[in-house]
Amino acid sequence: MAAPLWSAEAGGGVYRSRDPVRNLRLRVHIQRVSAAGPVPPQAALSPSGGPEGLGLSARTGHGAAGRPPAEEESAELGWQQKLFSQFEVDLYRHESACQTPLDRQYHEEILKLDRAGGRKNRRIFTYTDHDRFTNMEEHGQKVTDSDCEVPSYLAERMANVRRRRQDRKPLDGSSLKSKIITWEPSEEFIKNNHVINTPVQTMYIMADLGPYGKLGQKEYEHVLCTVKVDGNGVITVKPDFTGTKGAYWIELGGQKRELWKYTIENASVQVQREEEEREQRVFRDLYSRHREYLSSLVGSEFETTLPGTLRLLVNGEVVSAQGYEYDNLYVHFFLELPKHWSSPAFQQLSGVTQTCATKTVGWDNVAHFCYPFTLEMFFTQEDKSEECLLHWPVLYFEVLSLDFWQRYRVEGYGSVVLPTSPGLHVLTIPTWRPVELGTVAEMRRFFIGGSPELEDVTYARIPTTFKGKHLSRFGFRTKTTGNVTFRLYCLQQSKAFLETNALRHRMQSVLDRLGGLSQQSSVYNVLEAFHRARRRMQEARESLPQDLISTSASSVWKNPD
Repeated sequence: MAAPLWSAEAGGGVYRSRDPVRNLRLRVHIQRVSAAGPVPPQAALSPSGGPEGLGLSARTGHGAAGRPPAEEESAELGWQQKLFSQFEVDLYRHESACQTPLDRQYHEEILKLDRAGGRKNRRIFTYTDHDRFTNMEEHGQKVTDSDCEVPSYLAERMANVRRRRQDRKPLDGSSLKSKIITWEPSEEFIKNNHVINTPVQTMYIMADLGPYGKLGQKEYEHVLCTVKVDGNGVITVKPDFTGTKGAYWIELGGQKRELWKYTIENASVQVQREEEEREQRVFRDLYSRHREYLSSLVGSEFETTLPGTLRLLVNGEVVSAQGYEYDNLYVHFFLELPKHWSSPAFQQLSGVTQTCATKTVGWDNVAHFCYPFTLEMFFTQEDKSEECLLHWPVLYFEVLSLDFWQRYRVEGYGSVVLPTSPGLHVLTIPTWRPVELGTVAEMRRFFIGGSPELEDVTYARIPTTFKGKHLSRFGFRTKTTGNVTFRLYCLQQSKAFLETNALRHRMQSVLDRLGGLSQQSSVYNVLEAFHRARRRMQEARESLPQDLISTSASSVWKNPD
């Protein structure tokens, strides 16, 4: 079965390596397969290893009469290792042809090769990053496969990136040569600087496929492989290493059609287990030193909580209030801490916003407060064996209005349970206020100010002084007013967050003891829904005629305790 034909124009491979690029080794094997005629079946040939040093081997056998001899050659190459071609040997052997320092260096190396017995490679040679061929090849690369392609400005600039890096001169640090920031860049400035300058080194592995006995002609030079390495450790090999696809093939035209096959293998020495372990230890030591450096930047002033303690920090904001009857509103709020909760001595648990005039937005009158506040509290679990539903802090507030005569009226009461999950929470809380029957109370509220008030604001929820099992609000009349919007940024801190997953199922941490938070949140949601339904029923009863209202049943509230 004939071997598959894989073109040398196949796509390349991209690799990333943290090792120095000087450890990269490539093994190239090239063989003449056939002269004129169809491609015969090929047997799998393994490239022969070469002697130490260059790793070169060549084998030549005479074929039938009138046919060129069969040839094959192998070479093991290192990164930027120079192998001279026959053309370069003939050129640089004469000192008169050397013009640059690189040419004179090549002249000395060729003289040394002649004294050592000549070069061992015949077909395979290389062009390194500093050779003229590398610059000319990159500058002449096409972007498309069109024969009449004209390189664009960007293509020309990208071809000059690597050469610009080589020709770069060190800047004088005594004075600033250019502006760091150009506030008004011109079109020419944008055109000249819109190029990525990434340091890249290139190496070409070539083959001289000229007729037998007539090596050194430029038209028979063919690129077998292009290797590029950038400053980020990315290695690009085109075409890619020979794998399961088989060898690459090169077909020469002309009077005598010849077919060549070649393979490219990664011959880099694999790291030993001891060296790999030593490298891992070095990396671990490096990472530990970096961690210590970061810890030194943080310092020892970072506050940590005690074991079994949860710290809750709330950066809140009274955003706005809308839907109220009168103008010039302000909000008075305070925080209630349940059992097992505490706050620092300097922490203020209450606050009053500024008086804000309302502004018509749509159908509502809105007062924008944007009043910030900060609340800090701690939860400490004293008895770990105690199994009870955790009470979360509650924020109570009342909305009041102020008139021209400095008389205030209560516009509404409300409460909100602080969110149990960290992050940003935007909450809009409806409010209500107590009312009295008859028009006298409303006239008094309008002309001289004042209205029914709550002696204990916690009565908006469950009073702190209530110790019974059932709380009756029979006969207590209320009226739904507007709503207040809060923006809360919640932060939770506890050493329980540092526990690993393996320890969580064995340790009763503070968060494990707070496992009833989701249950508590559900209970609070149900109670809030019941609150809203009760207020809607109260409003519906007030809107009906008095003779149609029957005796209402008492509202019974259960205490979670």
